[in-house]
Amino acid sequence: MQRDAGTGDLPDQLCAQSRFGSVFSKESCRKRHSKVAALVHPGSQPFLYKADYDNFLQKRMFKFYQMKHIFQILDKMRCLRKRSTVSFLGVLVIFLLFMNLYIEDSYVLEGDKQLIRETSTHQLNSERYVHTFKDLSNFSGTINVTYRYLAATPLQRKRYLTIGLSSVKRKKGNYLLETIKSIFEQSSYEELKEISVVVHLADFNSSWRELMVQDITQKFAHHIIAGRLMVIHAPEEYYPVLDGLKRNYNDPEDRVRFRSKQNVDYAFLLNFCANTSDYYVMLEDDVRCSKNFLTAIKKVIASLEGTYWVTLEFSKLGYIGKLYHSHDLPRLAHFLLMFYQEMPCDWLLTHFRGLLAQKNVIRFKPSLFQHMGYYSSYKGTENKLKDDDFEEESFDIPDNPPASLYTNMNVFENYEASKAYSSVDEYFWGKPPSIGDTFVIVFENPITIKKIKVSTGTEDRQNDILHHGALDVGEKVILSKQIRQCDTYLRLGEFRNGNFEMSDVNQKIPFDIHCMRICVTKTQKEWLIIRSISIWTS
Repeated sequence: MQRDAGTGDLPDQLCAQSRFGSVFSKESCRKRHSKVAALVHPGSQPFLYKADYDNFLQKRMFKFYQMKHIFQILDKMRCLRKRSTVSFLGVLVIFLLFMNLYIEDSYVLEGDKQLIRETSTHQLNSERYVHTFKDLSNFSGTINVTYRYLAATPLQRKRYLTIGLSSVKRKKGNYLLETIKSIFEQSSYEELKEISVVVHLADFNSSWRELMVQDITQKFAHHIIAGRLMVIHAPEEYYPVLDGLKRNYNDPEDRVRFRSKQNVDYAFLLNFCANTSDYYVMLEDDVRCSKNFLTAIKKVIASLEGTYWVTLEFSKLGYIGKLYHSHDLPRLAHFLLMFYQEMPCDWLLTHFRGLLAQKNVIRFKPSLFQHMGYYSSYKGTENKLKDDDFEEESFDIPDNPPASLYTNMNVFENYEASKAYSSVDEYFWGKPPSIGDTFVIVFENPITIKKIKVSTGTEDRQNDILHHGALDVGEKVILSKQIRQCDTYLRLGEFRNGNFEMSDVNQKIPFDIHCMRICVTKTQKEWLIIRSISIWTS
């Protein structure tokens, strides 16, 4: 192909025929050709052949597009880096927030776990015993415990009173057999028909339990056969772990363990006895009973008919002689379990009574049960506590039939007239009475009275007696000023040294008595305490 002489450029047709002609104009093609030729072959002659130029230009344009593509990729990468940076920062912020929440949640969860651990340690002590304490809110329901019957005959009928005993192995002494013996020996044949005795052998030592069961069955076989005596055991698997408990009152660990287990022992015993009788009395395993204690208890319960009570106490010592309605036993069992490690059982009982709205202690004298053990079940330490109000021989508790009481004397604070008629250790207390003042008892129904006894004053207030007074009885009741009282009275006798006592009243009075009246026959300066009014009926 000819070249255009004198110009050093390719002809116009060469640029037009070039495969890149569609990209560049002819003028630009010429300029580009000249520049490229000068760059590639400085000082040399321009291309003579079109093929050479085409090859050169293809290579250069290919490199150009390569570079352009690379820059586009780099530009995209820069945009991607920007977007990735934003995304990465967003992910990083979310990750940090998550980690922060995770750390806080871990801290909270760890705190909850610690609280759960403390709760399980201080209340249940082990998850594997949760079934024992399940549904504590249902205080009326019994606790699901499978008891072992060590010596028992199925109870054929519900009794009037169940006597509960819990016993463990002692380091010194063993009084359980003597306690069981006292219960049966101090009861008449008729009374034995109304009682059942449940002994909970609560020690985890199976060898000791076997020996005790052998002794009990040998000495009291006929009572077991008659259904009056049952020996049971609550397996250890139902107990909470007894280690690592709270050391309230700075008690040593072994002391805390002992009293905490004792609370659970009693709880399982109460739970078992919930449906065996109408009433339940708790004794310890080292107790002596008074003669005919059941008859005395029945009289007291009858005298409190219509009166609200939770616990009646027939001893002032520990957990001895505490009487309950059987329908309260499930709640008491749950209560002891809930607070088993907080304090000794006799302290918990005070709180239980108060929570059920019995504010004051209702205790009776003389006491029906006496502590006889010399060595404590805790470490075998000496325990010489005695109830000085206990009387072992048979004593006559008054019947005190239901009645209403009225007085026109000036009553001091809350020492109401009704407190003189109760068997509880309370009394009526009034300001100095005047001549003509009266204290009236109106019985719900006419009664035949065998014996009357009225006592005034107390040991610490021996001058607050009725110095001048008399006692009258009446037959017919009328309504006077909205107060029921008798219209006529017959005088029985005078008070002597502040007391009145008369036997064989039914032989001296020809009618059934509907009213009884204490009259002040002379004004006195001293206040008046009527400590007790006791009535025995035929």
